[in-house]
Amino acid sequence: MRFSLRLTSGSGEGSRLVTTAITADTEHRSSGLPLGEYTLTVRAINSYGQQGEPATTTFRINAPAKPATIELTPGYFQITAVPRLAVYDPTVQFEFWFSETKIADTSQVETSARYLGTGSQWSVSGPHIKPGKDFWFYVRSVNLVGKSAFVEVSGQPSNDGEGYLEFFREKIGKLHLAQGLWELIDNSQLADEMAEMKTTITETRNEITQTVSKTLEDQSATIQQIQRVQKDTNDDLAALYMLKVQKTKDGIPYVAGIGAGIEDTDGQPLSNILLLADRIAMINPESGNSTPLFVAQGNQLFMNDVFLKRLFAVSITSSGNPPAFSLTPDGRLTAKNADISGSVNANSGTLNNVTINENCQIKGKLSANQIEGDIVKTVSKSFPRTSTYASGTITVRISDDQKFDRQVMIPPVLFRGGKHENFNSNNQQSYWYSTCR
Repeated sequence: MRFSLRLTSGSGEGSRLVTTAITADTEHRSSGLPLGEYTLTVRAINSYGQQGEPATTTFRINAPAKPATIELTPGYFQITAVPRLAVYDPTVQFEFWFSETKIADTSQVETSARYLGTGSQWSVSGPHIKPGKDFWFYVRSVNLVGKSAFVEVSGQPSNDGEGYLEFFREKIGKLHLAQGLWELIDNSQLADEMAEMKTTITETRNEITQTVSKTLEDQSATIQQIQRVQKDTNDDLAALYMLKVQKTKDGIPYVAGIGAGIEDTDGQPLSNILLLADRIAMINPESGNSTPLFVAQGNQLFMNDVFLKRLFAVSITSSGNPPAFSLTPDGRLTAKNADISGSVNANSGTLNNVTINENCQIKGKLSANQIEGDIVKTVSKSFPRTSTYASGTITVRISDDQKFDRQVMIPPVLFRGGKHENFNSNNQQSYWYSTCR
């Protein structure tokens, strides 16, 4: 059994023969084919040279279509891009490029943006992926044949303020500095009155500890200063400094401390300064002033006067009950008194007791329960012109300064007349009638 192969390019009358082949194999490879649409016709040939019915298939060798959509998923200091084709193609992957600024001409992407890699999706993360800032992805489809045009999409990382605090809580909790700062001082091993310096040198840790402690009846107070250099399980060194004060009363420990350290986080050295206290405040003693610059207490930060270059807030609420001003995450703005000098664009709403000082143009339909003003004009004319003869013509000319058309309504004219008798100079009698004609 052999097979006759016939490969043509194009379709219809414009098709042309590319190659033919006779083979006994069940596979055949054609190489060096240019981009385009092809039709392959296969016939089976028996030992007598007779050919069977043809089997035909059509295929294309083309660069892939560009992504139809790119979905951006915001995260904490992270954005994930997931492109999708209009029609799924398992042979297509995506090439990802990234820029912190918009590239005006996509032909400059390869020289202006940063190449991330090739795959089905890609995430960028790090402290430079800041909330409230736009970042740009440039994505194109790739296969063995070629690449599509770039598709641009921009997005921002998460703006969930509460979620960021939880994110930092988890990250900080893994630090050696935080674990050492939160660790309680074991007063059970200390004398009632003591002050000592202890040096510890081991294979994984070099440390100097200074401790001062005093006990009085049911309470004790301890101050401890720790200078430590240690090695973790990844053979990364960490340098830590901690100053802790602790008071134990009725068996309950109360701790405050400050720590500074440098250690590796996610493979990169990161410096940290941590404060541990029920209340944190900064005071400027200039001119005897004792009012704090700021106070942090009970998961709140209190500040007297703030000058910010840029503020990014999930929601804003003024003081007062109820607040005089508020802006919610869904874009709802509430203000008791607002003076707006610029333009206002709105799709719906309600206005009460509003005065429009200058011109107003309504392009749609106006519905009103009551209208006062120059909507209807009434003009009266006497008719007939003489009261003795009911005949004549009146012409009404309309002169209006409005752009819209007016409807002119003329009510019916009613005239009631009578028969009149008259004698001329020859004393001849005649009659005339005062009626409408």
